[in-house]
This record gives sequence, C-alpha cells and structure tokens, in this order.
Amino acid sequence: MEARIILQIRIPWNPNRRFSSSSPRFVRASSLTSKNSKSYGGPKPRKNLVADFVSRNDDSVRSLPIYVGGASLLAVLFNRAVSGIAPVADASSSQSRADLLALGLAVTNLLTGLVWLSIRPKTITPVKPEGVECNVVESDLPASMVSELLWAWESLKAATCCESLVIVYNGICLIQIGMVAKSPQDNKAAIVNTEKLMQGSVYQGVMKSKSQSYLANLSLYPGRSQLPFLPANTQAVILQPLGDKGIAVIGGNTIRGFTSSDQAWISSIGEKLDATLGRHFIDSDEISGATD
Repeated sequence: MEARIILQIRIPWNPNRRFSSSSPRFVRASSLTSKNSKSYGGPKPRKNLVADFVSRNDDSVRSLPIYVGGASLLAVLFNRAVSGIAPVADASSSQSRADLLALGLAVTNLLTGLVWLSIRPKTITPVKPEGVECNVVESDLPASMVSELLWAWESLKAATCCESLVIVYNGICLIQIGMVAKSPQDNKAAIVNTEKLMQGSVYQGVMKSKSQSYLANLSLYPGRSQLPFLPANTQAVILQPLGDKGIAVIGGNTIRGFTSSDQAWISSIGEKLDATLGRHFIDSDEISGATD
C-alpha cells in the first residue's frame, strides 16, 4: 500500500485586513500615439558636424595652426611696437612676460601646423592583381563537394577583399581559383606545387600552431617567396588551417583589408570545410580499404 500524506495549510482570513498600497501595479502600455505626430519618435542618429567638416576640408584644417600662429606672432609684435614699451624684454615688466608667453604659444602653433602638413596618413586603396584568371578544381571530387568549395569562394569574393583562393587538403590541391601569378615558362597560370608548399616554413608553422595566420602586409614577410602562385602584388594573405590535414590560402588586394570580423568568419568557413572534407576523405579511405 502506498502511504499518502496530505498537507493542509490554513490561511487565516481577516475581513478587516487592508492590503498595502505598495502592492505591484501593472502599467498598460498604449500603442496610441498623438494624432499630430506622424514621424519616428525614437532616438535619432546625431551628426558630428566637426568631424564632417574636418574630413571635407582636410588640407585647410592642417594649415590652420600655421595661419593662427603667424597671425598671433604678428599681433604680438604689432602690440609691442605701438604700446611704447621698450623693445628689450624686461623680466620685471608684466607686459614683457605676457608677450613672451604669447610668442611661445604662437611658435607652438606654427610648429604644430608644420607637423600636421608633413605627416599624413597613407591612403590604402585596393590594387588590381597582376596575373591571370584561374579556375582549377580537382576532377575526382563529387559534385556536392565542388559546389561547397565554389560556395566558399563566391562568399569570400563577395564579402571580403579576397582575389585568390587555394585549398590544399590531404596533400591534394582541391581548388585554385581567382587571380594567380603567371608561369615564367608559358605565361599561363602558375599551378600550385603542393609538395613544395607543404615543406615550407609557412605551411609548417600554421599546421603546428593550428590557428589562423594573418599576413596583413605581405610584402614585409620573408615567407612571401613560399607562395609563388599568388599574384606578385598580392597585398594581404590569410592562412587558414583546415584541421590537421589542410590549409586554405586566401589572397587579398588591400593592405590590412581583412577585418577582425572577416577573420572570424573565415575561421568558421574553415571549420565547415574541414568537417565536410574530412568526411569525404574518410569515406574514400574506407571504400579503398574495402576494395583492397
């Protein structure tokens, strides 16, 4: 038999009890708006007028301290000349001390303007890759695999500064697409030498670290010579490992053109490709083993 226990709780009832006014109140949100207000009533973006003015008049703003400093210097000298004070500075004179301070500020403005004019940020613009178009895909891949590789290429091409894509997996170059360097022998597309690539320090370093490597300015890296299949003026490269069996080489046409969001997104694409390619090659190995 099952023993059942019934717990009875008695709540005392007091008819004269008054409920506290601090009980929660519910506020009904009304969607009705004023008849006269037909525009959006939420927060509106504010324009930074100063920043807009500076961006439109960059040269004038950089020269402004020179004009201000020169005018201030002339004003101090003119005031010194017409005020009847001796031209020799006197430390005991408050006017002389004020003039010296004004002269120092004027010279500071002049030097600031000269520095602003001499130091300008370098404009980074995309370059046109120097090479030829290439579209080489491994012939033994199934149609679904080819479709996924082309999807990765089209996505990178559309959303980033990517101009070249090479994917090497399991010692095989699965796809080489986009702009590539010209072969010195016949001026045709330079095909990837997978064996030489995998023996290089760039490939070995990426596979050892198992993390993405971003060469933001490719011309500054000595490992550039290990990527001869990329156009000579490739500006930036991302080396994305695909598990422990492959790598994706992504070339861009802009220095520091891949943002942090692009890098994170490329890492996600690399994980997806690694999962798909890993399944394909595992199935291929099992079929080959069963055939043998």
